[in-house]
Amino acid sequence: MLLIGEALIGEAPELAHIDLMIGNKDGPVGQAFANGLTQLSAGHTPLLSVIRPNLPAKPATLIVPKVTVKNMGQAGQIFGPAQAAVSKAVADALEEGAFGDMDIEDIVVVASVFIHPEATDYNKIYRYNYGAAKLAVNRAVDGFPNADTVIAEKDRMGHAIMGFKVSRLWNPPYLQVALDNPNLPVILDIVKEIPKSDHVILEAGTPLIKRYGVDVISKLREVRPDAFIVADLKTLDTGNLEARMVADATADAIVVSALAPIPTLNKVIEEAHKTGIYAVMDTLNCDDPVGVLEQLDVLPDVVELHRGIDVETSAHAWGSIEDIKALSPKILVAVAGGVRINTIPDALSAGADVLVVGRAITNAKDVRQVAEKFIEGLNNPEIDQFRVMTDF
Repeated sequence: MLLIGEALIGEAPELAHIDLMIGNKDGPVGQAFANGLTQLSAGHTPLLSVIRPNLPAKPATLIVPKVTVKNMGQAGQIFGPAQAAVSKAVADALEEGAFGDMDIEDIVVVASVFIHPEATDYNKIYRYNYGAAKLAVNRAVDGFPNADTVIAEKDRMGHAIMGFKVSRLWNPPYLQVALDNPNLPVILDIVKEIPKSDHVILEAGTPLIKRYGVDVISKLREVRPDAFIVADLKTLDTGNLEARMVADATADAIVVSALAPIPTLNKVIEEAHKTGIYAVMDTLNCDDPVGVLEQLDVLPDVVELHRGIDVETSAHAWGSIEDIKALSPKILVAVAGGVRINTIPDALSAGADVLVVGRAITNAKDVRQVAEKFIEGLNNPEIDQFRVMTDF
C-alpha cells in the first residue's frame, strides 16, 4: 500500500505545506521510513513525530524538513510546533477513524514539512501544520483528488506561490478585445481601461504584431500579467516555427488562417499543444470551415468565424456554429466582425463562446464603460477568486 496526500494551509510566512505518504512497514513507505531514520543529511535531518517527549504518534510518523535547517532557531520550529502539530493531527485522525480498518501497527507515515525561513509565530506554525497534516492524511486515505476533480479544478485557480495565473478558457462565454491599432502607447492606455475580469481575453491584433513583432506580448503582460492573450498572426506557412515563437513570447494562443495548407494547420495545432497554448483557426475568407476541420489530424481549440472589416455590411456567418461543435464537445467558437452590444443575445443564442470586439471598444470615448456593457451582456458571473484553497 502506498497512499499519497497533500495540503497547504495558512498565510505566509508561517503557511504550512505538507506532503505525505502512508503505507505498510514492509513496503516502499516503510523502506523510506527506515532510510530516513538511518541515513541523515545535513539540514534535512528527519525526526520521529511525537505529541510530546516520550509519546510518539500512532501510526508511527516520520517528519522530513523540506527547507534546509540552518540554525537552532529553525531547528526549534521543526522540533517544537511543527513536530507537535503533525503528530497531534495524525493521532486525532486515528481517533476519528480516518485510517478505517488498517492495521495501525503495520503502517507508517512519512510527512515532508515546509517551514519558511522567515516564519516566527510558533502559534501559527502549530495551527497551520496541524490543519495541513490532518487534511493531507484524510486526502491520502480518501484518494483525493480523483481524476474528475483534477479535470474540473485544474484551470480554476493559479498556483498560490507562483505569483501569477495562467488563464484558461473553461467558463465561456468570453469577451475578446481585439487590439488592432498599431500604436503601442495608445493600446497600453486602452488595456489599462479595460476592466479586470476572468471573462476578458486580450488579442494582440495583426496590425499591432506586424509593427512591433510578437515581443509586443511582453508589453501587454506588463499591464495585465494574468490576462489570456491571443497572438493574431493569421499564420499561412511555417506553422510550427510561428507557434513556437508565440509560445516563447508568453502568449496563450496563436491564430492560424483556415486558408493555410492542411500540413501547416496541423503543425500549428500540434506545436501549440506541445507548448501548452491554444490554437485558434480563423475562417476569414474560408467558405467551408467544417470541411477544413474534417481534414485535420487534430482539431484547434477555437474556431473563429470571422467577417472582415471591409465586408461588415454582409451577414455574419453564424449558421455553422452547430456543425463545428458537432465535431468535438470541447471546441469553442468565436465570432468576429461587427459584434455590437445589441447583437450579443443573437451571438450567444447561436452558440458563440467568444465574442470578438475591436473598434466598438477601443475607439469608444469611454473604453471602460463600453467594455463593462459588453461584459454585462455576457451574463456570466465573475469567478470567485477568493474561495478557500481547500474548498472543492
